[in-house]
Amino acid sequence: MVVYIDLIFAANLLIDGMLLWLTGWLVKLRISWWRLSLSALVGALYVVMMFVPELSFLYTFLIKFGLSVIMLWIAFGYRSLQNYLRCLGAFYMINFAAAGGIVGVHYLLESSGEIWNGIMFTAAGGHAYRLKIGFWFVMILLPLVLIGFKAVHTSRVKREQLESYIGEVTVRIEGITVSCPGLMDTGNRLSDPLTRIPVMVMESALWEEHLPASWKGRLTQMSADRLLLETDGQSFAWQDRMRLVPYRGVNRGASFMLALKPDHVMIKLGEDIFHCQRVLIGLDGGTLSGDGAYKAIIHPDLVQKEGATEAAVLS
Repeated sequence: MVVYIDLIFAANLLIDGMLLWLTGWLVKLRISWWRLSLSALVGALYVVMMFVPELSFLYTFLIKFGLSVIMLWIAFGYRSLQNYLRCLGAFYMINFAAAGGIVGVHYLLESSGEIWNGIMFTAAGGHAYRLKIGFWFVMILLPLVLIGFKAVHTSRVKREQLESYIGEVTVRIEGITVSCPGLMDTGNRLSDPLTRIPVMVMESALWEEHLPASWKGRLTQMSADRLLLETDGQSFAWQDRMRLVPYRGVNRGASFMLALKPDHVMIKLGEDIFHCQRVLIGLDGGTLSGDGAYKAIIHPDLVQKEGATEAAVLS
């Protein structure tokens, strides 16, 4: 059997570099390229030592653990014990995730014959499984596993950040109550230009049962003023509550949005509860969130504690 030590050295240098870089990204620490390269070099040299029989004593748990401590110290330095333990935990978590991903994909691609060929029976009557994973299989799959790990973690962080701005919205109009999750958007400054009443946008599908049947599926196809003119002279319980709010969309010209004047709006954001009466409910004919995380966009003025106190006194 021919072993190419230079190839093994280069592969481990690359692998250690990727693992250390992802560790720094996970714990949000900047790492200089010379520190990253030096730390990865130490890890790659350690792997090469396995081909020296006289150094076999180095392959014990304590030596391996100590090497990881040294590698992290070279890469990130020592700022505090808490920060160092965070780096150590992240480093091992990424290593285990990468190893588990490679083994899982390898097992998924194996046939039943390959699995049976890898089973060995011991002298004590037990059995063990011999795992054979090719060098190039690891080199190709490892970057994909690490990219997937990074993508999943980024998605989870973004979701957690989004959820901190999502609250529960409850709107009451003439005894009819509609509730849905709403996103507090600090960039939403839509308001009625005449009365300066803030507008909270909601998906029109939430009010579909209480709107004219002829409006179904047409809020995105026709202008709001034309739809409102169609109801002129027709029986519509909330006709007196309808408003036309001018707005300007992104990369679009001026347009109008249909809005309802509610009796009361309650917004629960975290542990805070806000009661509002001076508000309009804008109707959006589309979907505000692709994954359904929220169905309303909360105007920031509606979740000001001063405004909530004033609304509570008025009620």
